[in-house]
Amino acid sequence: MDLMKGKKGVIFGVSNTHGIAYGIAKQLHDAGADIAFTYAGETMEKRVRPIAEGMGAKIIMSCDVTKEDEVKAVFDACEKEYGKIDFVVHAVAFAKKEDLMGKFIDTSLDGWNTAMGVSAYSLVTICRNAQPIMNEGGSILALTYLGSQYVVSNYNVMGVAKAALESSMRYLAMDMGAYGVRVNCLSSGAVKTLAAMGISGFPRMLKAAVVKAPLKRNVTLEDVGRAGLYLASDLSSGTTGQVLYCDCGCHCVYGSSEEMEIISNNVNI
Repeated sequence: MDLMKGKKGVIFGVSNTHGIAYGIAKQLHDAGADIAFTYAGETMEKRVRPIAEGMGAKIIMSCDVTKEDEVKAVFDACEKEYGKIDFVVHAVAFAKKEDLMGKFIDTSLDGWNTAMGVSAYSLVTICRNAQPIMNEGGSILALTYLGSQYVVSNYNVMGVAKAALESSMRYLAMDMGAYGVRVNCLSSGAVKTLAAMGISGFPRMLKAAVVKAPLKRNVTLEDVGRAGLYLASDLSSGTTGQVLYCDCGCHCVYGSSEEMEIISNNVNI
């Protein structure tokens, strides 16, 4: 498969082989893409570097997405190595653990600013610095979740940050469209990743998703990876400003997450 042969881009946010960002990276690599990787700090480098080297990455850099000079340095390196790039994947999100449990009303100002800065504003920073070296027809995609639209137990401030991310994506799609660059969000269903397991009650969410989904199963990393490949490739050349759901249909079924959890607790799955 050579859908991405000759295409070059960068992924912010791969952290291990069980995450959604990795699922997308694998599909892009298998389709022939040349991928640059970033990591956040020395601890993450130990996880990311083997993955990146395994995919033949020419660029593996540290980047704190809340610091514009570090984001700019990544794209400067990409310009030096590649000249122009064709895709960017924003798979960066963070909220304090205490803000992913209890009541949303108890979110601290510092917790709010942290979640918004890392999870939402970073997309603005990345787009601003990517634009000068993006090829016309290029694609930028960011990862989101249904908690941006509905109340999901213990998702709290991250749900609000994802809502900000999605709204930002639409405005960025307008700005970047002037340069022929598409900007979209990919909303994955519940996947058993290390990051997701940090959300209190996540195992119940997985069970609830099976009950709720028209396809009666949880989404897989391969499913989400292929959706990411679609958005990053020329197959989605006419798609921008959109949230693409890859969740086995969960988003289209009426019912609160709490109702689904009650159902799931009474179903042998």
